[in-house]
Amino acid sequence: MKLALQIALMVVCVLLVVIVLLQEGKDAGFGGGAFTGQAGDTYYSKNKRHTVEGKLEIATVVLGILFFVIAMSLNMSFLN
Repeated sequence: MKLALQIALMVVCVLLVVIVLLQEGKDAGFGGGAFTGQAGDTYYSKNKRHTVEGKLEIATVVLGILFFVIAMSLNMSFLN
């Protein structure tokens, strides 16, 4: 069981690194749209979760939670 968790943790780690590197930067530029006249309530901002970038963000959160759960369960197994 411990070996399976260790292998799963390594796979999650590699996937997490790859997905984070695939994401675009959050650099909003000068003023973040406050001085450039860009509206924050655009079609793209409302439907961002349906884009590739939105799916990568969701996958990052899911893999981060999975990483935490597997790491904690491995820690519990080493304590016993």
